[in-house]
Amino acid sequence: MTTQVSAPEVSGRTTTAGRGKRPRPPFGVSAIAALAVLIALFSLVPLGYVVFMTVATGWETAAALIFRERVGELLLNTVLLTVFTVPLCLVLGVGGAWLVERTSLRGHKVWAVLLAAPLAIPAFVNSYAWVSAVPSLQGLFSGVLIATLSYFPLVYIPAAATLGRLDPAIEQSAASLGLGAWRAFFRVVLPQLRIAMTGGALLVALHLLAEYGAFAMIRFDTFTTAIMVQYQSTFNGTAGNMLASVLVFFCLLLLLAEVRSRGTARYAKVGSGAQAKALRLPLHAYQVPAQLFLAALTALAFGLPLAFVLRWIMAGGAEIWAADEFLPALLQTLGYGLGGALVTTVVAFPMAYLAVRHPGWFSKALELSNYITSSMPGIVVGLAFVTVSIRLVPEMYQTAGVLIAAYVLLFLPRALVNIRAGLAQAPKELDEAAQALGTPPLLAFIRVTLRLTAPAAAGGAALVFLAIVNELTATLLLSPNGTRTLATEFWTRSSEIDYAGAAPYALLMIVISAPMTYLLFQQSKKVAGQ
Repeated sequence: MTTQVSAPEVSGRTTTAGRGKRPRPPFGVSAIAALAVLIALFSLVPLGYVVFMTVATGWETAAALIFRERVGELLLNTVLLTVFTVPLCLVLGVGGAWLVERTSLRGHKVWAVLLAAPLAIPAFVNSYAWVSAVPSLQGLFSGVLIATLSYFPLVYIPAAATLGRLDPAIEQSAASLGLGAWRAFFRVVLPQLRIAMTGGALLVALHLLAEYGAFAMIRFDTFTTAIMVQYQSTFNGTAGNMLASVLVFFCLLLLLAEVRSRGTARYAKVGSGAQAKALRLPLHAYQVPAQLFLAALTALAFGLPLAFVLRWIMAGGAEIWAADEFLPALLQTLGYGLGGALVTTVVAFPMAYLAVRHPGWFSKALELSNYITSSMPGIVVGLAFVTVSIRLVPEMYQTAGVLIAAYVLLFLPRALVNIRAGLAQAPKELDEAAQALGTPPLLAFIRVTLRLTAPAAAGGAALVFLAIVNELTATLLLSPNGTRTLATEFWTRSSEIDYAGAAPYALLMIVISAPMTYLLFQQSKKVAGQ
C-alpha cells in the first residue's frame, strides 16, 4: 500500500513531511529504549540471583556441594532423560509431520490436528493418568515414556509448518537427478527442517529440565524435583541454591548448542514466481501401517490420559464437583491467566518495537536477556523471587504482584515473538503518513500500528494464558496464602492419592487448554502460508 501526500500543507499548516524531515516516532525512541532496558534488567533478576548465591556461598562450600555423589546422580538422570527423550520426540514429530504434509495419508487434515492435541494435556496430568493405568511406573524409562508422549508436539508443530511451506521444486530437482523418495527426503528435505528440528529439540530439552510434577509422581529424581525437596525441607538452603546453579548452567549450555547448531545456511526461496503445489508421495501398502501408527500414538498421548481423567470423574461421583471446591480454583486460574497474559503482552511491546523499528546489536542484546531468563525452570525463577522479595521488599513476599511478575519473566518470549511478527506487518510508513496528515504521534500509533498489531498480540496473549493455566512450580513457591489454582489443587489432591478428587481439576485444565492449543496450531499453519 502506497500513501501519497499531494501538498506540503494540510489544514493550513506546514507538515513535517513537507519540510523533508521524518516524523517523530510514537512516544519517542529514547523513552521506549529506557523502558526496554528496565525490562531487560528486571528479567536478569533470576540469573543475578543464581550468580550472587554462588559467589556468596564461597568456592570451597560451593565446590563441596556441587561436586558430590548426589549431584552426579541427578546429572546422570538428567542427561539420560534428555539423550533418550529428545531423539524420540524428533523421530515422532518429524515422522508425523512428513506423513501429514507429504504423503497420501487418508484423513491427513484430521491427523494434523490430533497430533497437536497432546499439547493440551499438562505433563503432570499425563503422568497422573499413566500412574492410574500402570501403578508400578517409576524410574528413567517411565519418565522417557511420559515426557516423549507429552512433548513430541513441540517438534511436530514447527516441522509440519516448515514442510507446509517448503517449495516442492527442490524435491522435483532431486528426483530429476535420479534420487528416490527416501534418498531425496534424507538428502534434500531433512536439511530444510534443520531450524525447526533444533528449535523443537531445544524446547523439549528445556521442558525436561523444568518439569517437576510429572517426574515427582513417578519418583524419578531430577534437578527440579531435588531442588523442590531441598526447598520444602530447608527453605532456600545452600544445597538447593547450588543445585539451581548447576541447572541454570545446563540450560545455558543448551541455548548455546541450539544457536551453534542452526548453522549459517539459507533456507529461504530466492526469486519470483508462485510456489508449486506439493506432490504427495503415495503410501500404497504402507497406508494401513501409517494409520495404525498414528492411531496408536494419538491413543497413548491423548486418548489414554483423557480416558483415565474421565474414569476417575465417573468413580468420584457428583460430590467431587462441589462448587465451593473447584469454582474458586477455576476463577483464580482464569484471573491469574488473564492478568498475567495482559501484563506480559504490554511489557513485551517496547522490546518488540525496538527489535522491528530499530534493529541492531542493542535491541538484540535486550531481546536475548529475555530468552535467557525464559529458558530457566520455573523453580529457579520462583526461588529467585522468594529470596529477592524477602530480603529487599518483604511486604511483597507471597503477593499476587510477585507471582504475576514471575509469570511475565517465564513467558515473555511467547508474547514477544508474536508482537514482533505483528509489528513487522505494520509498515512504519503508514504511521508516518498519519503523522504527516496532522495526527499526533501517540494517536497515530494507536489508530494505525496498534490496530494492525492487535491480532498478533492477541495470539501471543493466548499462548501466555495457556502457559499460566498449566504452570505449577513457580505457583507453588510464590502464590499468596489461600491461592487455589487448578494446577495447585490438582497437585495437592493427586499427592494425597485422591485421584478422583484431582480429576475435575485435570479435566478443566484440558478444556481450557484445548482451544489455546488449536490456536497455536492454526497460527503455525498461517505463518506457513496455508
